[in-house]
Amino acid sequence: MTAAATRRPGTPAGRPGRFETLRLDGVSRSFGGHEALADLDLTIRRGEFIALLGPSGCGKSTALNCLAGLLPLTRGSIWQDEARLDVLPPERRGFGMVFQNYALFPHLSVRRNIAFGLQMRKVPRAELRRRVDEALRLVHLQEQAGKLPGQLSGGQQQRVAIARAVVLEPSLVLMDEPLSNLDAKLRLEMRTEIRRLHQSLGLTTVYVTHDQEEALSLADRLVVLRAGRVQQIGPPEQLHAEPANWHVADFMGYRNLLPLTAGPRRGAGIVVEIEGHELVGTPVGDPAPGSAVMAAVRPEDLIIGPGLPATVEVVEYQGREVAVEARTAGGIALSLLSADRPAVGDRIAVTVEPRRLLVFPS
Repeated sequence: MTAAATRRPGTPAGRPGRFETLRLDGVSRSFGGHEALADLDLTIRRGEFIALLGPSGCGKSTALNCLAGLLPLTRGSIWQDEARLDVLPPERRGFGMVFQNYALFPHLSVRRNIAFGLQMRKVPRAELRRRVDEALRLVHLQEQAGKLPGQLSGGQQQRVAIARAVVLEPSLVLMDEPLSNLDAKLRLEMRTEIRRLHQSLGLTTVYVTHDQEEALSLADRLVVLRAGRVQQIGPPEQLHAEPANWHVADFMGYRNLLPLTAGPRRGAGIVVEIEGHELVGTPVGDPAPGSAVMAAVRPEDLIIGPGLPATVEVVEYQGREVAVEARTAGGIALSLLSADRPAVGDRIAVTVEPRRLLVFPS
């Protein structure tokens, strides 16, 4: 099928227009027989902020590169409304991309870096100047316009990279772990900037990250990947409170993952036993009594009080609360947060509300 045959009527060949939906149908990519991405089905609505989330090697950057046209598909297709995109080269998809390493030209000024893509598209000089000035204003870099990238901080360089992408007025902005090289304070500041630009410019954004806090704060919907396959898609609130399986729970902050055996049902709950101590949890899926399960609970949901005995091994001050690592007599490690400050070596007991302990089939 030729590019001309797949182009939507009225859309210029060199620059696909704004879209209502961008659809990935069974998008797959293999490397030497290994499937790095398998059967990704995703529909992105205009104006959405989508975060691809997962550990290293899960397929999130592969998915982004397939969208960008930097990797050909092994299987599947990509559609912008009724126009097929995966047959088009990267420069004809009309997307902007922000890379992890910024990829700025070191010998060009901030202004010339931002203008580069417009020059390649032969945008008239007056229009180019107007759009670059507006991009500089949006990312608060008017005073740095004449500087070289090497004279800027990491956060300023990242803002240049974002401005260079959005100045093209792309139908989609692709961001590949853009904040991973910044320190903690700058990451927080840039998260706010990215969300502000997304909203103020009406962008559609696909954002790759391994940081669940970053994804929760930025995205309208999350796509959690593991070993190249989608585990769950949904709004942040849903994935945070209702992970579909223990792999998603692990990535959404349920640091205590306990391989146990399911006991009997108790009302809507299910009993699990840890070293002779019973806890009641909320079943996810349908774990059968006597089957292997994974019990998951967040550190902030473990409560110091009558319950499972443990010994404090590590205490970390974190401002209003402390992070505590404790271990049971049978060697199970537990992570919890507490407003109290136990000492290393203290004997404590912990428990959890049934709705905060999720029990997954293992």
